[in-house]
Amino acid sequence: MAVDPRHVLAGILTLTMFLMLADMIKRDHFDSTHPTVHDTKKASEHTLASVAKGADGPWKEDGLTLKPCWQKPVLKEADESQGYVTFSLTNGPEYHVSQIADAVVVARYLRATLVIPDIRGSQPGDKRNFKDVYDVEKFIASLDGVVKVVRSQPTEISARNLAVVKVPNRVTEGYIAENIETVFRTKGNIRLVIYFPSVNMKKNKEKTSTDSITCLAMFGTLEPQTEVREVVDSMIDRLKTVSRKSNGQFVAVDLRIDILEKKGCHGNGGSGSKSCYGPQEIALFLKKIGFEKDTTVYVTQTKWHSSLDALKDFFPKTYTKESIMPMEKKDKFLNSDTSEFEKVIDYYICSESDVFVPAISGLFYANVAGKRIASGRTQMLVPATIPGSSATSEEFMSHYVTKKNHFAYSCFC
Repeated sequence: MAVDPRHVLAGILTLTMFLMLADMIKRDHFDSTHPTVHDTKKASEHTLASVAKGADGPWKEDGLTLKPCWQKPVLKEADESQGYVTFSLTNGPEYHVSQIADAVVVARYLRATLVIPDIRGSQPGDKRNFKDVYDVEKFIASLDGVVKVVRSQPTEISARNLAVVKVPNRVTEGYIAENIETVFRTKGNIRLVIYFPSVNMKKNKEKTSTDSITCLAMFGTLEPQTEVREVVDSMIDRLKTVSRKSNGQFVAVDLRIDILEKKGCHGNGGSGSKSCYGPQEIALFLKKIGFEKDTTVYVTQTKWHSSLDALKDFFPKTYTKESIMPMEKKDKFLNSDTSEFEKVIDYYICSESDVFVPAISGLFYANVAGKRIASGRTQMLVPATIPGSSATSEEFMSHYVTKKNHFAYSCFC
């Protein structure tokens, strides 16, 4: 039977179309622009290899990582005391950094032994071990030769044997000599309660004898323990992966609804600046200084709140911890009885983002700024109400960077 050539040609064309369609489906399925968390590491390595040049928006390349200017002070064995200094970390990592520094300065001055602190939450009985959040071995090793450290309070010392002493943040040797030393010599052991009379992370006009100890304690002792670090890394990788159009770059905004509601975020007349900004105000600020609609934005609010819709309308790629944390980690890090893990995760993501925007002024902003300055990540944009339709991002750079007045500049060069 004769075969019609037209039928043969039609069959070949049909087969070719099917093969092309199958290839298109395959590429669409495996090259999705929304990869899972498990796909993030490889993708982030690819995006990190790209430089910010050519990306949309006011992105800047990171500066050079600064080197420590301080020399590690050495403690002579003969100077060591038999007394102990104990204390607790409270209120979150932005406070922990300063509390560690003050405790080390006090223990060093008194030649006392420092007991590794526990971590207290805001609720009564809310307590964690230091090792649950931070790397104990790193902490001990970093202070070797500076001050003697023990892992736990000796059994012979009870709370009743400890004299409680209030210590202001950024404590001076003069304050220790006048208000703490006599109590320590009399009682032998003390418990510090560190309080914050003001948010002060500005550089001292003149160097002091405790600067090297403070620098080491603030910037060289605290690192998250392994599991916390892995969670932070996976979330950062996820944010970079969904930021392909901006070469893997993302903006972190410290924006917590509960804090905004407490502060009220009321303006101070016509100055254009306030102590805090809401989601819609942040959206307008980012848009006016040039960030594109496709910009990836991470907010420190743990779970989605309806007020964040105003930000998401401008920037659809807006994420909270709940939306980008690996599912298997949520029970431990999001659904626990305390918010300690959440605060630590926010602190490190904001410290390592390409751009940081503090919607809330305070110690979180100040200590994140210090960590970013040390690592060369100096693009920190402080919000303000912009009357016109646009402005340059340089106008809103943090004064900690433009004036180099952060304490970190006393420690790094």
